[in-house]
Amino acid sequence: ATVRLLSSLMKHRELGKYIVPIVPDEARTFGLDALFNISGIYAEGGQRYTPVDADTLGAYREASNGQILQEGICEVGAIASFMAAGTAYAVHSLPMIPFYFFYSIFGFQRVGDMVWSCGDMLCRGFLIGGTAGRTTLNGEGLQHQDGHSQILASTFPTMKSYDPAFGFEVAIIIRDGIRRMYQEQENIFYYLTVYNENYPMPSLQDHVPNDEANTNIETAIAKGAYLFRTLEPPKKVAEIPVNLLGSGAIMQQVLNAADRLQMLGLTVKLWSITSYNELRKDAESCERWNRLHPFEEPKTSCLQTLFGEQDGVFVAVTDYMKSLANSIAAWMPNAYTALGTDGYGLSESRPAIRDYFEISADYIMQAALVSLYKQKAISAKQLRSLLKDLNIDPDKPDPMSRRN
Repeated sequence: ATVRLLSSLMKHRELGKYIVPIVPDEARTFGLDALFNISGIYAEGGQRYTPVDADTLGAYREASNGQILQEGICEVGAIASFMAAGTAYAVHSLPMIPFYFFYSIFGFQRVGDMVWSCGDMLCRGFLIGGTAGRTTLNGEGLQHQDGHSQILASTFPTMKSYDPAFGFEVAIIIRDGIRRMYQEQENIFYYLTVYNENYPMPSLQDHVPNDEANTNIETAIAKGAYLFRTLEPPKKVAEIPVNLLGSGAIMQQVLNAADRLQMLGLTVKLWSITSYNELRKDAESCERWNRLHPFEEPKTSCLQTLFGEQDGVFVAVTDYMKSLANSIAAWMPNAYTALGTDGYGLSESRPAIRDYFEISADYIMQAALVSLYKQKAISAKQLRSLLKDLNIDPDKPDPMSRRN
């Protein structure tokens, strides 16, 4: 979905020439081979050989007027290109818009100092952490299992970091980013984590309710959270709802858990959290302003607006360390549980890894049901009955304690 969006931007009559796709390695892994025919890979002398895939539709194509920068296996060279393009608005009066695609675990971990320099130099553009998440790129063991890039991104003052679940969220975030960086001239830059797991992409119009919680859905997506769906059961077994907060590819586990909880007789509200980091920064900013202006009407944060009047229990789950979802805990209702992927990864199938890290649909359901029990919304007898069909091992080792 992200590459298709980039393809559309590159074909845009006015904007296209300012787009700078950058990739250090494995363009095909990210699906960027679809761009080879559109613009080609920049090579000063053009293509001087016949590529091995010359007979395919997405053949490797170099050109002296190519638009894609492929730097080889060199993250430092690629982030240097991002820095050059992202500061061209000041150095050359050219508002270039770089999109740097990289394995998410290799970004901040390998070139964090240069990313910091980008912020220090008022660089603009989009960093795209591809094949993201601790459990989403199965099969390559520990090498690409990223459970902390969103945590690292939170340490960069001018970076806006997002973990979108759906294509329309990506489109809205990127459009808002272009507006803020190039129209409003804000000195910010963006980090988006995207995934390589195939699943249906719902449309904004057909799937997101147009109610008072989503009065301005595009603004809500850019701010970091919105109500994606509410599920009502035919017959309720609890008076209070279950609120599930999902993001990225793990939203699919949340959707699965929500459908099953509804079948058990529970009202479920699904919230798409596009950015825990943006929500936390907004809450901290409002808290600071209110502290410094005690005699003025207090500002209300996005978290307070969305969840301040919500009842029920809350379970947040991401493909990252629990500290990401826990970063907003101070502003959430008391019945708040964060699930995440703390610990070292392992090479297994997606379902097995998600069970291992306790972020699968079964573990999401278990967290919600136990929270309902603690809130006295269901009885011990009901809890035992509802848990019996879940694949839960309460005595399994904590993934955080694994050392080999």
